[in-house]
Amino acid sequence: MKLKSIILIVLAASIFVVSCKDDDNEPQGIVQDTTPYEMSIGGFPIPNIASDNELTVQGVKLGRMLFYEKMLSADGTQACASCHLQEFAFTDSAQFSIGVRGEKGGRHAMSVFNMAWNDNEFFWDGRAHLLRDQALLPIQDELEMDETLENVVAKLSASQMYKDQFIRVFGTDEVTSEKVSLALEQFMNSITSTNSKYDDFLSDSTVFSESEKRGFKLFNTEYNQFFPEQSGADCQHCHSGLNFENDQYMNNGLDATFADDGRGKATEDPADNGKFKVTSLRNIALTAPYMHDGRFSTLEEVVEHYNSQLQASSTLDPALEQTRETGLFLTEQDKKDLVAFLKTLTDKDLTTNSEYSTPF
Repeated sequence: MKLKSIILIVLAASIFVVSCKDDDNEPQGIVQDTTPYEMSIGGFPIPNIASDNELTVQGVKLGRMLFYEKMLSADGTQACASCHLQEFAFTDSAQFSIGVRGEKGGRHAMSVFNMAWNDNEFFWDGRAHLLRDQALLPIQDELEMDETLENVVAKLSASQMYKDQFIRVFGTDEVTSEKVSLALEQFMNSITSTNSKYDDFLSDSTVFSESEKRGFKLFNTEYNQFFPEQSGADCQHCHSGLNFENDQYMNNGLDATFADDGRGKATEDPADNGKFKVTSLRNIALTAPYMHDGRFSTLEEVVEHYNSQLQASSTLDPALEQTRETGLFLTEQDKKDLVAFLKTLTDKDLTTNSEYSTPF
């Protein structure tokens, strides 16, 4: 009996050791990791990130995974990145993006970068108050990803990879649509564009060509009706600051009557009809076609619109109304110089930065 007992004890100990070794091969000790994510902001001011969703390494990672995750669409064929492509500064080269049902969207896809410095609603019409609110609407839009949040939660909950990552971010593997929105907000806030020739020019590490210099001057010189030879393009009126936008909603004279009421559709205020979000001019050479409806294919067309093609309407921005009858007095060389300057706003790293590319 004693020998048998000894043998049984030895066998039990062996099984325990093997079991421990097997356990060592499985993921162990997954815990919440709140290590802060360090944003690359260049010469920009420190952004005002929401205190309830500050960026963490693991939160940005989860948001990046979700941004490229096709499970967020009804048929598993599209992700956020399908219409916001890194190579085009996170917009779409198509005039209107095609959704999972083969239908076209109603507006051109907006670029996703420098969102951290945007604090006045989101979308062309500002219908989403916070970036986290914006993140969920394309998922549910029947013209886009056409999925329910309940189905998204169910699909992600069935993935151990995602459950583990939710633990790292939120301390629990429970997947909710709110957590999905917070993670997507973190990733989109992490996408920054601060490294262009223009930024090098500001830091005195490069010089502009003569054409770029003239374009820069025209961009920042005000319209002068009485002295045309001294008049500029007055672009800085709307496209100001380091991000070349004013975070406002304005009517820029595209139409005399509106097929799309823009901001007015969201606010239901007729005074907002025809107004759309003033977007950043950074990376503008990469983000054609232009305007909310993608009507212009080239930068040259955009410049000519402001030079001579503004349409009168009751909500047209007053500064543009002043220039409408006379135009901006831009010569052909002026137009070329403006475009040359605009091309200095192209980021050298954004389209190839691996931190923003697919993690799969």
